[in-house]
Amino acid sequence: MNVLPKLDRTDLKILDELQANARLSSAELAERVSLSTSPCWRRVKRLEEEGVIRAYRAQLDPAKLGYQVTAFIHISLDKKDTRHLQAFERAVQAIPQVLSCHRISGRYDYQLMALAEDLQAYGVFAETFINALPSVKEVYTSFVMREVKAPGSPPLPG
Repeated sequence: MNVLPKLDRTDLKILDELQANARLSSAELAERVSLSTSPCWRRVKRLEEEGVIRAYRAQLDPAKLGYQVTAFIHISLDKKDTRHLQAFERAVQAIPQVLSCHRISGRYDYQLMALAEDLQAYGVFAETFINALPSVKEVYTSFVMREVKAPGSPPLPG
């Protein structure tokens, strides 16, 4: 069973500020949440150690990097024992164009989100990488027409 960490109002304020701007200095963050620097820093370290804060990263615009195609790829496997599932997951993790991979319920076993420069590049990518993944039986791809809401951070409780 997954034990949830205890988060008080100050922890939630810290998380809210860091979600908005993870580049805040310790002093700026402490000021925004009405703490002195050392206690604020200790709280951030605890939140990191407990896994509440998983990483800090820049959110990049795929289009500005030349990626014009975002695809959701649904995949069914023909062999679903642990060994084949793990082999599939290891192979997917090694493909940089795959931004996310989820084991899902329903008709398909996995949903991937991937980027490509254009449709022709996606075709090459699919032939080279997706169709070569271990145990792939069926692939169904949907292309994003317009992004309405980008992946973000989860809402804070309370």
